[in-house]
Parts: sequence; C-alpha cells; structure tokens
Amino acid sequence: MDRKVILYIAMSLDGFIATDDDNIDFLSIVEEKDQDYGYFDFVKTVDTVIMGRKTYDKVLSFGIEFPHADKETYIITRISRPSIGSVSFYTGSLNKLVNQLKVREGKNIYVDGGAEIVHELLKEELIDEFYISIIPILLGNGIPLFKNGRRELKLKLTSSKSFNKGLVQLHYEKL
Repeated sequence: MDRKVILYIAMSLDGFIATDDDNIDFLSIVEEKDQDYGYFDFVKTVDTVIMGRKTYDKVLSFGIEFPHADKETYIITRISRPSIGSVSFYTGSLNKLVNQLKVREGKNIYVDGGAEIVHELLKEELIDEFYISIIPILLGNGIPLFKNGRRELKLKLTSSKSFNKGLVQLHYEKL
C-alpha cells in the first residue's frame, strides 16, 4: 500500500482557517454532542503527522494533551529544537521529508495545517487527498487556506457529506 499525504482541515465558506489574529472560535458553531465529523475514523488511518510550528503552538495553547502524541509527528520550523517524545522539529526540505516518509512502510500521513505548510506542499504537488470541512460562516478576512503563487492542481471529488449543523465535508483526490 502506498502511503498518502492527506490534508484534513476546516475552513469558513469564504476560505479562511482562522481570523487574522489566529482565532478559530468560529469552529465551535458546528460542535454537536457525539459528532466528530469522521475525525476519529480518519486518525486511525494515519501514523504520521506533519504540521507547522504556529499550528503546533496553537494546539498547545489549548492546555490539552498533544493530540498526536501517539504518532510520529514532524513540526516544520525554521529553528532547530530537540525532539519531545514522538515530536520532531524539522528544519530541512519539506519535499525531502515527504518523499522519505512515503517510501517507508506505514499508514497515511496527516497534514494538520497550517496555511504556510499547505502552501509549500501544494507548490510541490505533495498532497494526495483533501478532506475539507466547510463551516457555514463568512469571516470576511483572515488566514486563507489556499495562498496564491502555486500551480494549478486538478482534483476529483470522491465524496461530499452534509451534517445537521450546516458543515459540509468534501473529499477530493489529486488526479
């Protein structure tokens, strides 16, 4: 089985993953008891996580246990730091890292944000699948999921699901 690099992320209807000040409170409008929008099943299919340092810091700011502690995690950063458990701080080429990970045995590779990491991966066409949950809100401005300055990438819609609170989840594969 080939390992796939999969982006699993939520954004506002107008394409923002956070407000300008990194606030993601808008995600709470779709919170529903006993509804995780497929996240629990998704994370069972991955054993490696790639995320940016800003996203990592944001997750830690919630005061919760790091949710990917049971997975091999690479925090993409410009400043070298010692590893913490299964978390490595990676300062090298993202292309090289992904290609090394893809040839290893294992489950899929989860891209857990943020926008800068997504942009760099898209510039190299390294994301194989996209799970994008659309939150029913127009933020007006903020941090866009997709930045300008990359090549066109054709995708195939493999599924779409709508949920009670208005969230729509789209699953695309790279052609």
